[in-house]
Amino acid sequence: MYQNELKALKKAGRFRKRKIYDANLADLASNDYLGLANDKEQLLKAINLLDDYETFAPKASMLVGGYHPLHEIFEREMAGLNGFEAGIMAGSGFLANLSLFEALVRKGDHLLIDEEYHASGMMAIGLLGSRVTLFRHNDPGDLRSKISKIKAKRIIIAIEGVYSMSGDMCTKDIFGIADDAGAILIVDEAHSSGVAGKKLLGVFEYHGIEPQANHIKMGTLGKAYGSYGAYILASKTIISFLENRAKPIIYSTAPSVIDTALAIVNMRYIQDNHEVLHSEIAQRQQICKDILKIDIQSLIIALPQTGNQIVLDMQNYFINEGFLVGAIRQPTVKVPILRIIPRLGVPQNKLRHALSLASGWMQ
Repeated sequence: MYQNELKALKKAGRFRKRKIYDANLADLASNDYLGLANDKEQLLKAINLLDDYETFAPKASMLVGGYHPLHEIFEREMAGLNGFEAGIMAGSGFLANLSLFEALVRKGDHLLIDEEYHASGMMAIGLLGSRVTLFRHNDPGDLRSKISKIKAKRIIIAIEGVYSMSGDMCTKDIFGIADDAGAILIVDEAHSSGVAGKKLLGVFEYHGIEPQANHIKMGTLGKAYGSYGAYILASKTIISFLENRAKPIIYSTAPSVIDTALAIVNMRYIQDNHEVLHSEIAQRQQICKDILKIDIQSLIIALPQTGNQIVLDMQNYFINEGFLVGAIRQPTVKVPILRIIPRLGVPQNKLRHALSLASGWMQ
């Protein structure tokens, strides 16, 4: 019934298919930045934590009895670590972004969102009609100009801490613009929490910004935290409002209890070992600079390519050499990129080899 559409995708080099890759490949494609996704010792800690409770599945939405003590523990500890008053969990980063935009941007409000914000945010703004303005990627001047032309009851700005495809770090100036405008600032820290800052708490720490009542931090657990789910941190008032108005939170089954237990033990592990982990991240960033002559502030290397087939050919080349890297094509990105993640789960000697291959291909 959709054969013609599939043919068109194949012709454009945009056809996608799930694959189970060889487990022996060195994984430089996933967002498991700290290598916790295959740490069996942490998994056993999570299982032991679950043993303290009779219930290990959520059973219902959080407002209908599915709110588990482990959900509350995670929210309280994560909010405290990051300097926010309160937190609330969501089933995924996608649901968290949908919750924020669907609930917070009310009649008479206006949302300004970075044009390279994650697809979950871009899908959510389809619900908002004319209450949305896109501003140029990471461009404080364009944001300031567009805010000056908007009259609204509330202004809400949405950015990412580290942008998932480019690896760009958000500019600190945007925080100041939000404060000057009296705007609510949503920061999606999916790719910066657990990576940026000396204690790996993300861009608020990296930029030396103390969270204020107008700040909202969203993060995911399926990346540096080696689990699954998401969280939103904000003032008690905003969290209470989301608890009452965010449909993806209210009407979804509560987040997985098993994954929450894993997130708790990994969150504690990261804080207990942040100095060593920060040093290892810095070493990998230096390796990237030494070999590719690129400064990265995160753990994302984006190498632009001239076509979809070229980036697929490069990915296959790396697979044949024993490495899995990302081949990212439109519409996810404007220009196809080879996306390499110098994650801590891959030994430095293998990372050097892979980046040397990339350097040779690019020349």
